[in-house]
Formats: sequence, C-alpha cells, structure tokens
Amino acid sequence: MSKRETVPFETTLHVRDTCLCLHAQRAARSLARRFDDALRPVGLNNGQFSLMMSLNRPEPARMGDVASLLAMDRTTLTAALKPLTRRGLVEILIDPKDKRSRRLVLTDAGRALLAEAVPIWEKNHAEIDKLLGDAEAQRLRDGLVTLS
Repeated sequence: MSKRETVPFETTLHVRDTCLCLHAQRAARSLARRFDDALRPVGLNNGQFSLMMSLNRPEPARMGDVASLLAMDRTTLTAALKPLTRRGLVEILIDPKDKRSRRLVLTDAGRALLAEAVPIWEKNHAEIDKLLGDAEAQRLRDGLVTLS
C-alpha cells in the first residue's frame, strides 16, 4: 500500500488568502446576488439584465457577437434566451444575409423593461462605487478587463 500524499493545511490557507480565481468567484457571486435582489421587482436577474443590455443596439445582434461579449458559448446563450423569448422580451430572427444565422433583438416590451431596470442598476452601481471609492472601483474594472 502506498503512502497517500497530503497537502499541508498551510497551503490551504495560502490559497484561501491569495488565489485570484477564488476571490473573483466569491466577488462575482456576491455581486450577482446583490443585483439579482435589486432587479427582482422588475422580474429580471443580473444575467438577464446583462443579456438584454447587450441587445440594446441599433441593429439586431448576431448570436456569436453576443456570446463573445458575454463570454458564453452559443449553447449557454440559447438557454439564457429561452425565458426572455417566452416572456416576449427578445425575438430571435433569421439573418436575411445568411439564413443559417440568427439575429437577436429586443422587442418593444423588452426595451420598456430594460428602461425600467436601468435606474435600478445605476443606483446599485453607485452604491458599490461609493463602497469601493470611485478610483478603486475603476482600478478594479480596469484589472478585470485586463484579465478578460
């Protein structure tokens, strides 16, 4: 029988205290809960808000472009679109230039709901910026953009 290798508890503490991935995941979950709670009165969660915001553009968006912006694969994007299309907030159109491709567009109801949600997002973002301090909030955004 071989001796089982173990990782010292000190290593666990070191990872807990220094792991960027762990801290980013914890912060992301905390921010997601905060925005989920804030957006609940308009019937959205943070992911749906981000998805709808990514469609707020003059021309219908290509699925691939939206998936790339949101760092999702197309399958995940398709699943995320289903509740929004069922609610009549987003429409999936056939691309007139390429019948195999799809374009995404906010419906009038989607634009109206997004307009209702944006002030909620702005208020919560202002609270977070105040908590972090404007300069630190911008440094955090810059660092996250660099990593993505």
